[in-house]
Amino acid sequence: MRTKVAVIGSGPSGLLLGQLLADAGIDNVILDRTSRAHILGRVRAGVLEEGTVGLMDRAGVGARMHAEGLPHDGFSLAFDGRDHRIDLFGLTGGKRVMVYGQTELTRDLIERRERDGTPTVYEAANVTPHAFDGSSPHVTYEKDGAAHRIDCDFIAGCDGFHGASRKAVPNAAIRRFEKVYPFGWLGILADVPPVSHELVYANHPRGFALCSMRSETRSRYYVQCALDETIEAWSDDRFWDEIRRRLPAHHAEAMVTGPSFEKSIAPLRSFVAEPMRFGRLFLVGDAAHIVPPTGAKGLNLAASDVHYLFEGLLEHYQDRSNGGIDAYSARALARVWKAVRFSWWMTTMLHRFPDTGDFDQKIQEAELDYLTHSRAAETALAENYVGLPY
Repeated sequence: MRTKVAVIGSGPSGLLLGQLLADAGIDNVILDRTSRAHILGRVRAGVLEEGTVGLMDRAGVGARMHAEGLPHDGFSLAFDGRDHRIDLFGLTGGKRVMVYGQTELTRDLIERRERDGTPTVYEAANVTPHAFDGSSPHVTYEKDGAAHRIDCDFIAGCDGFHGASRKAVPNAAIRRFEKVYPFGWLGILADVPPVSHELVYANHPRGFALCSMRSETRSRYYVQCALDETIEAWSDDRFWDEIRRRLPAHHAEAMVTGPSFEKSIAPLRSFVAEPMRFGRLFLVGDAAHIVPPTGAKGLNLAASDVHYLFEGLLEHYQDRSNGGIDAYSARALARVWKAVRFSWWMTTMLHRFPDTGDFDQKIQEAELDYLTHSRAAETALAENYVGLPY
């Protein structure tokens, strides 16, 4: 098989890149080691920056997002038993975020690709990129016991942190930066109305908590937990009791509880791989970087990578210029590191660290007090949260 761009990974970044390429008349094939059902069953982020929303519209899959998604003009920081609202819309000159589950976004992209008949190969085993440092890159994989090869012009590695794309790069050619945080997030999904119409980020002596939602009838809640915690130790009753302890009284009293249908513990890390281009192989999204979810940047960073790579490939095929693809890594990383910084800052401001002493605790309290009494500080938070420009 021959195509122009082989895309490894059918998560949001791979699907979004594939759709933008297809709409521009650039042939592409997507490969994924898992099944369609598995991809649609994954529960992930749900806060979209305006840039991500714009890319979904450009890919022709924004209609359901606009009909069912929840535009948010602000969110609350809760500490010392009170709320302080961050007015995103007012502080940024009219920008907002959209709450729309990643599962739904992925479904929209998959269904559009299937309607168009653009090829996707699911359950492709041993997907491996080859010869991307020369002029004839190709990808091999196995399907139904047979070996296959796709020759291409470029390879887009959209296959996540544990995928084959970054692993194919020689160690000497790549530099890794990583910070592992000493706690995780215990999260649940439950079909109960959200405790607030906007997100609530809570700093509490017992640890961080987040009240989020996927719709007006489905809530996504998190509490900070130790890395050695297990799901089995957390009954629904224990979770509801704990999150209410960490919220201001008016939220705790208003919270509607119910059985969870998904429960997981996620460790937190910051990770960046540099560069993000290796000859004709490009790393995109989680294949190149991971951020703690505190700043709601993971999916949105993947989308901005897609933007830079798509523009570079479009320039290559339409204008016969390599300027965009040559600049891809530098452009993407400049935005990535700003988002890594913001996510780190939000995490350190809102969580309780095991080794925090009295001095560190006073600094955190001063940070929150300054932030909520300075319009300049609030504006910096707001412009990062809604997303820096591409």
